[in-house]
Amino acid sequence: MALSIGACSLPRGAAVQREVVNQGSSENPTFQVVEVTRAATPMISTWPYTGYEEHSTWFHADRGPDSSVIQTGDRIDVVVWDNQENSLISDGTKQTPIPPLTVSSSGSVFLPYVGDVVVRGLTADSARDRIQRKMEMIVPAAQVQVQVSPGRNNSVDVASGVGSPGRFPLENRNTRIMSVLALAGGVNSALRHPRVRLQRNGQVYETRVESILAEPSMNIRVQGGDQIAIVEDARSFTVLGASREQKLVYFEKERMNALDALSAAGGLNPGRADPQGILILREYHPRDLTPGPRGPDMQQVIFSVDMTNADGLFAARQFQIMPNDTLMATESPITAAQTIMGLFGTVIGVTSSVNNLSN
Repeated sequence: MALSIGACSLPRGAAVQREVVNQGSSENPTFQVVEVTRAATPMISTWPYTGYEEHSTWFHADRGPDSSVIQTGDRIDVVVWDNQENSLISDGTKQTPIPPLTVSSSGSVFLPYVGDVVVRGLTADSARDRIQRKMEMIVPAAQVQVQVSPGRNNSVDVASGVGSPGRFPLENRNTRIMSVLALAGGVNSALRHPRVRLQRNGQVYETRVESILAEPSMNIRVQGGDQIAIVEDARSFTVLGASREQKLVYFEKERMNALDALSAAGGLNPGRADPQGILILREYHPRDLTPGPRGPDMQQVIFSVDMTNADGLFAARQFQIMPNDTLMATESPITAAQTIMGLFGTVIGVTSSVNNLSN
């Protein structure tokens, strides 16, 4: 009885590096292969961001005035005090409240017998002085009290991801974003890796909540009209191949490098993985193609990392994983050879047993 092993393709859990990257050096390649080294990482770091809508960079905190200024939509309550017997505005009383006034789009309020008074951009004290000067033209002995209730342009909206969403008036121009979140009931603890999303003047700014907690300079001042939402960090990447785990991994921090990505998947499988063949597959938008060092030559790019030497390890620590990347830990060629030898040894053993039985 004769048994033989024909040329065949053995089942594997991952590709071998050369099977993937060699296609990139063919006559008509459909993707670009880039070797990740310490010399190359500064160039790669300037390439466009991919896989997720990149929001404007979060800014650093600065100090603002402790007073607030009047904006369009604020409500102003005015009380005029006058002791004159023949007062134009009072009828034998010492004080005359004027019905609530709303600051118009032109930044003014209308006062009887006085007309329009521009108050937008003034503090409450400055507005009181201006109104009193106007009133003195018709009531020389008048004294004025002014109280301002913030409107939409002097409030912030917290839409989601907190205990009590709502609109919150700003007491001054030095109110911090963490103070607003505290007023809104705090961040929902059930959210995975929560991020703060801030909409301001048509721009969107975003960062992780833990980054603000860890760095006081990121606890920025909010402005009237800001809209805030706390959302889960939806950024993710996939780890496949000869790693200990093959799974979808959500970003655990603002930036993750190749070593972070492998660690999140439990590291390499020591019995299968080829540390010379760590591949990161990334797809760029057609508008990002910039032949030369400033961008990729092709839309699909494979970054190859060799983790068997110090240069490759340092480069992997500098190489930033992008959302929707696929990290592929390729399989070692030795594993396939060992499988073949194991099968060959098994066949030899079976053949010997059959021959012994036949004798």
